[in-house]
Amino acid sequence: MRKITKGLVALGLGTFLLLTGCGSDGGSGDGEVTLELFSNKSESIDTYNGLIEEFEEQNPNINIELEAPPEAETVIKTRLTKNDLPDIMSLGGNATYGELARAGVFHDFTDSEVLGEVQSSYVDMLGQLVGSEEEGAYGIPYATNANTVIYKKEKAEELGIDIPKTWDEFIAALETAKEAGETPIYFTLQEAWTAMPIWNGVAGNLVADDFAERKNAGQVTMVEEYNVVADRMLELLDYGHADNFGIGYSDGNTAFANGEGVFYIQGNWAIPEIVKANPDVELGTFALPSNNEAEENDLVSGVDVVLTVNEDTDHKEEALQFIEFMASQETAQRYIEEQKAFSAIQGVFQEDPVFDGIKVNFEEDRLTSFPDHYYPAGMGAENLVQDFLIKKDKKAALETLDAEWDKVINR
Repeated sequence: MRKITKGLVALGLGTFLLLTGCGSDGGSGDGEVTLELFSNKSESIDTYNGLIEEFEEQNPNINIELEAPPEAETVIKTRLTKNDLPDIMSLGGNATYGELARAGVFHDFTDSEVLGEVQSSYVDMLGQLVGSEEEGAYGIPYATNANTVIYKKEKAEELGIDIPKTWDEFIAALETAKEAGETPIYFTLQEAWTAMPIWNGVAGNLVADDFAERKNAGQVTMVEEYNVVADRMLELLDYGHADNFGIGYSDGNTAFANGEGVFYIQGNWAIPEIVKANPDVELGTFALPSNNEAEENDLVSGVDVVLTVNEDTDHKEEALQFIEFMASQETAQRYIEEQKAFSAIQGVFQEDPVFDGIKVNFEEDRLTSFPDHYYPAGMGAENLVQDFLIKKDKKAALETLDAEWDKVINR
């Protein structure tokens, strides 16, 4: 139903609408072209270096230089102000992407054949980030992530737990685990952000996908539409351990890997860390069924990597050639295998058995986006949600979320 935010604090990109961020000339006398590829993910440096090498072998007249700096979002926003945007960008599908797209600095892919190869849910997610007032498709959704319930297969089998398809079935599974003396859900709420995979998983199938748009227009409140979400968050908390707010993410991954808990509500990014802590653990995944209508329970998934091109690069043809290379099924498959991610490219699937339980969601395009990715950047939702779970005052928490939302958008 919705999708992504990571933060662009009120930066006033409208101030720069008249700027034309140009890539450097990048040409040489011998006909070679050098392009800069900017990535916001240090984790993908090795993967990109390998892909760049392959691309350059196929295109000896094009050189690609990779830049993946720390604090990448700050860097890219600063470079916008200096009229120095890279030729090609690999960015997060978040609020920063939306702000930059609205600033008119990205190529419009509306007529690109590549866009037709992308799952429509992810195209829609990026469109929502940019806003309905802007026409065009300013990036190619490439790699995606997923918010899942991770579970231990061996324990589920021992307890006779089948994969739940509805909220009531999930609660019944938690009760079964609790009655058997197990910790049903292993929480790591010492770190506020770890509440958000749970919040997003619950809200993703309960709150309308246009909530943020209506909220920004003053037509609706979180008090009105997040009431059931808040109730279900508190219900889940009853199935945790004795120190829900005393364990952090890293320690939680290790504890879960080594026997603690039956279920763990996190993103796919946690799985490599869990397996690293215990290579023998057998894991499975499924979409959190927060709705009691099974057919309404989609997988919360978002765009982890958007590929886009500087509208004013001096070498757009070559830059688009690299995008086409990246979007080929062979290259996209290699990327997700190395990164343990998912692909927005149709027909490219993550084959790791741990993801068998959510594979059908990608195959059938049964996807919804992260609700908090449409919250105003800077409202600090993760801290507010954590505080709610500690104090358990639903009315006060939802009123505070409303107030902080309004405060940010009215600055």
